[in-house]
Amino acid sequence: MSSIRNVLFIMCDQLRADHLACYGHPYLATPNIDRLAQRGMRLDRAFVQSGVCGPSRMSFYTGRYVSSHGATWNRVPLAAGEITLGEYLKDAQRRLALVGKTHMMPDHKGLERLRLDGDSELGALLREGHFALVDRYDGHHAEPHGGYANYLRQQGYHSEDPWTDFVISAQDEHGKIVSGWHMRNAHLPARVREADSETAYTADQAIRFIEKQNDEPWVLHLSLVKPHWPYMAPAPYHNRYTFDQCLPVRRHAVEREAPHPVTAAYHQQEECRNFMRDEVIRTVRPVYQGLIAQVDHHMGRLWEALEKLGRWQDTLIIFTADHGDFLGDHWLGEKELFYDTVQRVPYIVYDPSPEADGSRNTASDALIEAIDTVPTILDGLGLPLAEHRLEGRSLLALTRGAAGPWRDAVFSELDYSYREARLLLGRRPDACRGWMVRTAQWKYIHWQGDAAQLFDLTNDPDEFFDLGADPVFESVREAMRARLLEWFCRQRRRTTVSNQDVERGTHQYKKAGVFYGVW
Repeated sequence: MSSIRNVLFIMCDQLRADHLACYGHPYLATPNIDRLAQRGMRLDRAFVQSGVCGPSRMSFYTGRYVSSHGATWNRVPLAAGEITLGEYLKDAQRRLALVGKTHMMPDHKGLERLRLDGDSELGALLREGHFALVDRYDGHHAEPHGGYANYLRQQGYHSEDPWTDFVISAQDEHGKIVSGWHMRNAHLPARVREADSETAYTADQAIRFIEKQNDEPWVLHLSLVKPHWPYMAPAPYHNRYTFDQCLPVRRHAVEREAPHPVTAAYHQQEECRNFMRDEVIRTVRPVYQGLIAQVDHHMGRLWEALEKLGRWQDTLIIFTADHGDFLGDHWLGEKELFYDTVQRVPYIVYDPSPEADGSRNTASDALIEAIDTVPTILDGLGLPLAEHRLEGRSLLALTRGAAGPWRDAVFSELDYSYREARLLLGRRPDACRGWMVRTAQWKYIHWQGDAAQLFDLTNDPDEFFDLGADPVFESVREAMRARLLEWFCRQRRRTTVSNQDVERGTHQYKKAGVFYGVW
């Protein structure tokens, strides 16, 4: 009988793995997240299935690769027929509560086809990916009619759009109100009080939800919008760190000499052109660290609430991120491309079960994928795993020392058809895909219509030197191409029947009255 009754699935937005103290950052203090790692297991080689918010999250929520679930970009809805964690839980008379961001987009055309585009309960659940909304707050743009905006007005931030006017704005040295959309203003404190900021508000909502459950079991997805841009922090976090307390920028002159065509197109996009400039890096990086320190502070408040309620004894906790942030590494801004800076994320699992006692305060170098999250949660709650659909593995085998043979490669995908890079390259919207396979030593990237890329992670861990055209490594590229093809062939696209259904129906045609081939 599992000792896990509750699940707390925490996701930060755009948080790099190397920007936590427990992952080796020498200056950024994250004592509360470190405390979770001490109580649980830190997974040092965890990777997402896409370096973009939407498709990455859909893999987290479905347990399936991007090529399987099909939501390849932020504006591409998850098909109504895809089953998410919330639906698996609903089938077991549980619900998946949400506080914060999901990036779920309704599949309006699919719902209309099924006549579920009205106000039915099922239609509402499908529109939200089977999340039961406590308070959905996606951030990154104005939501003037949302719960957070209403809260801000109640606190005295009088505005039709308090997010724009207070949360991401500041007052400069001349008394002028300036916008956080302009990174030159990132060093200024936001006009919102820290206690009313996005991170504080979202943490408050989560704590309140947990307290209201009393002793009823619950599953909560707490999804924080920070440290994602706009890079603007409230005091005192806006100047908590100085630039000399930031990690060195990882970039090399050779990366600009003859970049891959897709990388070269990205270099021309505005955010990347700006992050090539030292003044932008010097202004933004300290604030990015301040936003992370703020997240850590509110994780401490959450841990205290769990302690007070006695929930550490029966709550599975997962702490992770949907992708990283370049912040000038590789001459890039934002995210998306296949460098570890973006693809590798923090991933900490706290398993309260006694079977996990041997893994507490340890780290694993097993290759982890975002798609492992759904199987881990279902396994923790003692629920069946839909093996014909789920493409990940339960991580409780690692926390409980029963993993056996593990995967030796991870995979990620990118669809850049919505980006300016497509226009610069003169590509059709259906010719902008890239796929990555990464092992311990090699990273291979296959691009539609362009040469492959190859990086030797043993001798070039910073991924500066692209060996994609080097004839010496043709045999390596061929082997990695074969790995990619093997992965494509293993994807689970037969989702309407289970493996057990196939077993029961194999070689049964005569019982059905069919006698073909009889002499």
